[in-house]
Amino acid sequence: MSYTPSRPAAYGFLALSMTLVGCYVALSKPLAAALPVFLLAWLRFGIGALAMLGWLKKPAGEPPMSRQTRKLVFLESFFGNFLFTLCMISGVSLTSAVSAGVIMSAIPAVVALLSWLLLKERIGARIWAAIACGALGIGLLAAARGDAGAAGQHAWLGNLLVFGAVLCEGLYAVIGKKLTASLSPKRISAIINLWGFALMTPMGLYLASGFDFGAVGAGSWLLLLFYALAASVWTVWLWMTGLKVVPAARAGVFSVLLPVAAALVGVAALGERLVGIQIVAFALALAGVLLATLPGRRAALPPGVP
Repeated sequence: MSYTPSRPAAYGFLALSMTLVGCYVALSKPLAAALPVFLLAWLRFGIGALAMLGWLKKPAGEPPMSRQTRKLVFLESFFGNFLFTLCMISGVSLTSAVSAGVIMSAIPAVVALLSWLLLKERIGARIWAAIACGALGIGLLAAARGDAGAAGQHAWLGNLLVFGAVLCEGLYAVIGKKLTASLSPKRISAIINLWGFALMTPMGLYLASGFDFGAVGAGSWLLLLFYALAASVWTVWLWMTGLKVVPAARAGVFSVLLPVAAALVGVAALGERLVGIQIVAFALALAGVLLATLPGRRAALPPGVP
């Protein structure tokens, strides 16, 4: 029988899921310094594939995948796994974890905007205000000089790549809305992770053939294991389990913990510091998250839209 948590436990699962996402976004910075990006991504998907072998089996009551579903599964992996991982790891290696956290806090607003553009869902003035807050926060970062902890003149490129990861995550969420109608969350996670592994394999094998694995310290290997399991397995299970009890609109509030966790890890573990313009950008981004995710006083959306 599937586990159904109590309401307080569900809140805890949602909070822990977003906290883990923020942590691995920040901690991918030292991993990108120890391993080439494609090799790192390939190892991440490989570890995830091994951990989720049991999730690949089709449940007894699930219908066979149609051609359209297979296409959506591939696109889900291409944007949400393949491109997202490359943009996020490359971006964080060039900018600071604090700035990456600010930029990634725009995810809820970007999801709302893409839902409006691609799914023709109606969004209200509050969501447009959230999008404006996120855009202004990112604009402040782009105008900043001397990004703390970043690679100097290349910080702008890192910020742009992280924003590319935000767009990929938005597409991932929009496509996922269609997939969850026909596939279980566990099976979606396992299949798209397997596609990610396949897409990364050519470059992964090429880089692995000439890479000195002995030069990578034990700490980096442990960090890689945490990153792979957190990104592919734990966050998915925690989030989906929490959603069994908590409405989606209310669960979205917990995404505020993603940029908070990324910033705190950057400051506490990576020796970064918050400067004035980053604090202002961070506050604007968090305001956008709250505007996009806090439920309104009355149901303003059409039936069936969380």
